[in-house]
Amino acid sequence: MHDDSRAKRNVMVLVLAQAILGSQMPMIFVIGGLAGQSLATNVCFATLPISLIVLGSMLSATPISAIMQRYGRRTGFLVGTMGGALGGAIGAYGLYLASFPMFLAGSFLTGIYMSAQGFYRFAAADTASEDYRPKAISYVMAGGLVSAIIGPQVVKLTSDAYVVPFLGTYLAVIGVNLIGSLLFFFIDIPKPPVPAHDAPRGRTRWELLTTPRIAVAVICGMVSYALMNLVMTSTPLAVVGCGYDKANAADVVTGHVLAMFAPSFFTGHLIARFGVERIMGLGLLILAGAGAVALSGVDLGHFFVALILLGLGWNFGFIGATTMLAGAHAPHERGRMQGLNDLLVFGGVTLASLASGGLMNCSGGSAQAGWAAVNIAMVPFLVLAGGALIWLVLRPRGIQEA
Repeated sequence: MHDDSRAKRNVMVLVLAQAILGSQMPMIFVIGGLAGQSLATNVCFATLPISLIVLGSMLSATPISAIMQRYGRRTGFLVGTMGGALGGAIGAYGLYLASFPMFLAGSFLTGIYMSAQGFYRFAAADTASEDYRPKAISYVMAGGLVSAIIGPQVVKLTSDAYVVPFLGTYLAVIGVNLIGSLLFFFIDIPKPPVPAHDAPRGRTRWELLTTPRIAVAVICGMVSYALMNLVMTSTPLAVVGCGYDKANAADVVTGHVLAMFAPSFFTGHLIARFGVERIMGLGLLILAGAGAVALSGVDLGHFFVALILLGLGWNFGFIGATTMLAGAHAPHERGRMQGLNDLLVFGGVTLASLASGGLMNCSGGSAQAGWAAVNIAMVPFLVLAGGALIWLVLRPRGIQEA
């Protein structure tokens, strides 16, 4: 019988990290596009700060994974908090100078934190038994429930605290990283052993990616995260553009982020009971429902319902994909596969966030037309992920794990 006491301690630390450190992400996503809109000379580039965060995350994924493989999870997570604090400081300085390039530089460095945060879910599985693994991943993701409450409320308190709009929020980001970094001194995940010369080298990156179960997990993870980001990035712009205020936009994002993480208390149990493929499929269907609601109107209620469904669909799709991936590679392949996965996932998210601003501000002559374009863009990617998942499920049972 596997003793999960160490795993449960690590999960507690990671839940707190997700709650405290993770609050900076909804903070930045609420105001990033609005701040970009105020600084950019062309409104089509309003969401470029968020795109730079995701680009920084994509480019950091492989180096941070390698650091964790060699020096351990704690070192990688501390590198992430240093990146987050530095990004907040440079972003604040960019706002103070009204310099869009400086603000973009801070956003890029914030991506280092976002990348490290992405590994919390994998770290939860490191010391967990096979039975506890989906629950451990799910509980850590549930920590985002607290961050969903903290982040937007901090925005309300700090966004107009100084003459320069949003400066106070970026100063708060620095404090969140410095305080939250202390948590990682309590984590207890052994460093991966140094492989012997005759130890198995594992599959190459190409061999890993062409393994059907891994390929489908990566595709569904990419689509779930990219579509969530595509729509969420444009949401504050759409809400304000349709006549509501920043507080309304913060409340909609709060509802969305709550829906992203609240189901995590039971997502792992659902995966254990019904199977990961069914839960991933349900997530993709809910994402499609979010787009349908968004296209049906621009009342505040439509925004709330669409963004809540968007968060729920992301939860089932992304946690399902993470669980599938975590069980499809060997421990000695961990650093290689997890870094590659997040490189691809955040690469897709980068493209989605870049497209989001262009679709929202440069498609048609109104906020309503831009919002419709953003949601219509979801369709082909949902078809891709759904088709890949159906293909995996219909493969002969004897080669499902191949």
